[in-house]
Amino acid sequence: MIRFKEHPLRRPLADEVHARPHLLMRAPVRVSHLAVMSGERGAEADRAHLGLLCRTFGVAPPASDAAYFSAKLGSFVVKWERHTEFASYLFAADGSFEQPFKEPVIGRLPPDWLQAIAGDVLAAIHVTAEPGQLPERSVEETAALFDNNTIVGSGVVDGRAKAWTDWKIHADGFGRVLIRDQGLNQRQLGRLVQRLVEIDTYRMMAMLAFPLAREARPKVAAAERELGGIVARLPALAGIEDESAVLTRLSELAAEAEAIAIATNYRFSAARAYYALVRQRVEDLREQRLEWMQPLGQFLYRRLVPAMETCENVAARQESLSVRISRASNLLRTRVDVALESQNRDLLISMNRRAKLQLRLQQTVEGLSVVAISYYLVGLVTYAAKSAEAAGVAVNPEITAGLAIPVVVLLVWLGVRRLRRAITGQDGGT
Repeated sequence: MIRFKEHPLRRPLADEVHARPHLLMRAPVRVSHLAVMSGERGAEADRAHLGLLCRTFGVAPPASDAAYFSAKLGSFVVKWERHTEFASYLFAADGSFEQPFKEPVIGRLPPDWLQAIAGDVLAAIHVTAEPGQLPERSVEETAALFDNNTIVGSGVVDGRAKAWTDWKIHADGFGRVLIRDQGLNQRQLGRLVQRLVEIDTYRMMAMLAFPLAREARPKVAAAERELGGIVARLPALAGIEDESAVLTRLSELAAEAEAIAIATNYRFSAARAYYALVRQRVEDLREQRLEWMQPLGQFLYRRLVPAMETCENVAARQESLSVRISRASNLLRTRVDVALESQNRDLLISMNRRAKLQLRLQQTVEGLSVVAISYYLVGLVTYAAKSAEAAGVAVNPEITAGLAIPVVVLLVWLGVRRLRRAITGQDGGT
């Protein structure tokens, strides 16, 4: 045995290919299928409710972390699957029957358990497979099984079976699909039933986005019109006050667009995934057209495709709206920034002009201060010389004052200059 270090996820990922196996079925068999919306946090409630059903029939309940469970409960088999936001229940019972859709398997469940099921039923369908040895029905007889509604049908699995439905919800709350087995083995019939119930479930899950798209479309259109008006008015805006007001409204419009996107993005993304699954399952049917009858997939796409295109259109418009609001906001913000820079430039020029005036005034004041201080100091020197002359010192007061003037002025100027440098930290020549 060759040993090597395995990735911790290798085996779980490999086992995922074999997860959720379909049941083995042989006609005649009847199936009732439910898809119950319980939300992303509803897995525990789903398992607990399934556990109640198992205990009613004396069967061990599913594990606490199970996402798939199947067991035989009395006269029927249950297959349960937990998906991201819903749980599916498939109940199957084999055995002959007189009428394909009378006494369905769902009637064998405890009524109180069915009424208390966790979540809301979004899809419910009865599927009946009858053997190909039975006499062929006419179109009218087949339509009578569907309450005389318009039916669609096709050969499936390369002609090894036929399937009919009306894609309608009948009085019992279930849709109906009739299969005529013309040579399928147990695995092929099990896969065919699984594909049909998944088509019914996934188309309903995909259609959940359609009402949101219809609700969001007028909101997006109104935002687009307002944005168009704002962009058209941009060249005519006068003054930073108008620009700031429009920029504020653009921010509010961006918040409104984001709120719409938050309410719809998850559902639109899920619809894309579910719609892709529907298309894959319809392709897997490998349909062949029956005479005088529209194929199953073609009839389904007739309304499903426009609904999905509507969702895609609204999603694309939402994305485009957000981008255009951001672009308009950036454009207007650039205008506001340019206007602010222009104002700042003018303000700096004005401040520079005032600084020069203040410097000149300061220099003038300094000059006057030097003159005034020098005047008083020369006066003091004159008084000192006169006092010395009166005391008998041979000194001429006028000559002494005249000689003291340049010395005093120089000393005063140097003192004022040094004082200014000490206060401002600048060079006296600046």
